[in-house]
Amino acid sequence: QVQLVESGGGLVQAGGSLRLSCATSGIIFRFYTMTWYRHAPGQQRALVASITSDSTTNYGDSVKGRFTISRDNAKNTVILQMNRLEPEDTAVYYCNARLEYDDYWGQGTPVTVAS
Repeated sequence: QVQLVESGGGLVQAGGSLRLSCATSGIIFRFYTMTWYRHAPGQQRALVASITSDSTTNYGDSVKGRFTISRDNAKNTVILQMNRLEPEDTAVYYCNARLEYDDYWGQGTPVTVAS
């Protein structure tokens, strides 16, 4: 059974930092492209950051220079380090694992940034 479990969300003041983790099981993690998405109330789901199996990264324009995605293939985990958080970063953050026709999602972790 495939599981993606996000953790690390919470309430933080603007300018602060949070570190999100997504622990996976049931997949051969090192082959998967891992992506963080976020979904804010009244908005469409948006790509935050992705990292491929060869650790090529891609970031949404609004988080470039503030967020960093990384992966630990030994721990089957992907990390999103979020710095200089802004109220506009408030959303539920979801972890996604994708490989060809495989597409798996976590349950999400909420992030609230207070101004």
